[in-house]
Amino acid sequence: MPRHQIVTHEDWIAARTRFLAREKEFTRLRDALSRERRELPWERVTKEYVFEGDSGRETLADLFGKRSQLIVYHFMFGPEWEIGCRSCSFWADNFNGIAPHLAQRDVALVAVSRAPLAKLQAQARNFGWTFKWVSSFGSDFNFDFQVSFSPETLAEGEGIYNYTRQEIDSSELPGFSAFFKDDGQVFHTYSTYSRGIDMLNAAYQCLDIAPKGRDEDALPYPMAWVRHRIDYER
Repeated sequence: MPRHQIVTHEDWIAARTRFLAREKEFTRLRDALSRERRELPWERVTKEYVFEGDSGRETLADLFGKRSQLIVYHFMFGPEWEIGCRSCSFWADNFNGIAPHLAQRDVALVAVSRAPLAKLQAQARNFGWTFKWVSSFGSDFNFDFQVSFSPETLAEGEGIYNYTRQEIDSSELPGFSAFFKDDGQVFHTYSTYSRGIDMLNAAYQCLDIAPKGRDEDALPYPMAWVRHRIDYER
């Protein structure tokens, strides 16, 4: 058994109650941060991005469907790759059941990758995914939203990601972006990258309340344990 303080039920309740005050403070701060996020200025999207999906070619405005809000997951899947990133697949395993709930709150959820549509469709079938996933192959979309990087950027070794110039060693990196559509015009309202996407992974939120937490400290890098879901039992 790991070394840990063992106490009576009364002492456990006392400690838990003290910590509850910290949790409530964090919740209030998170609510305040969310309000500030919603108050950020928007930018008009003027470029005509075109994607390919199960329904054919669609513009960014088309991806909203009947909703006025759109959340895009920038799913790492380069055109030459045979399967999408393991970590992005870990995130995408959270998407299937939530799209109908989001739709009830006027939000559409779409994953976007640069790989050709046939590759996206093949992985979706293998993983049992039904959420909307479109290809931006041949589009500037991923590059403009700083989640894909050209051979020239990779050769240079540095690029802009998460709003900072930093070392870049992969052609694809993850992120989430949010958009609003009003009277046919599309506005970019928010994007987050790197650890900013953490809170959008339900499995990690569950691990955070488990006794050992994420338990990644001894690994070569934090997500070294993650595999494609279909590979865990092989």
